[in-house]
Amino acid sequence: MARKPFYQQNGGHLSKDPPAYFGLLAKECWRKIVPFLESTNKVERIDAHLIEMYCTNYEIYRNAYDDVKENQIQTPIYKTVQNAAGEAIGQDFIGYKKNPATDIMRNASAQLSAIGGQLGLSPKARQELLAVTGADTDKVSTAEMLKEFLGK
Repeated sequence: MARKPFYQQNGGHLSKDPPAYFGLLAKECWRKIVPFLESTNKVERIDAHLIEMYCTNYEIYRNAYDDVKENQIQTPIYKTVQNAAGEAIGQDFIGYKKNPATDIMRNASAQLSAIGGQLGLSPKARQELLAVTGADTDKVSTAEMLKEFLGK
């Protein structure tokens, strides 16, 4: 029996189970957002790659954050002082250097914002998605409802 194309598998819905190759945090993220995205009926199975990127960037962000918590935002830099024989006799403080995990956090955060916007995972993105789909023109204004209620 021929296998259905990817976008038609599972009735076109996203899998509730995260991909096996995900780390623990990415799996946790998948389990949180997929039910929400499915409830909005705005995503389909073909969008799974976006959700994979979102979840993996979430895990990258969290791992980088854990590194910043452990090693702080910046670390001191010392220069080893040597005598004429080349033996280390002390260290001079030069300054501080930024923890590289802060750049990783910034990049992952930017990716989360961009992908989250495409998926409708922020209030602004959800509002924009509603605007794109069009407001319901059959809605009756409050003034019209009041006129009808009062019989005028």
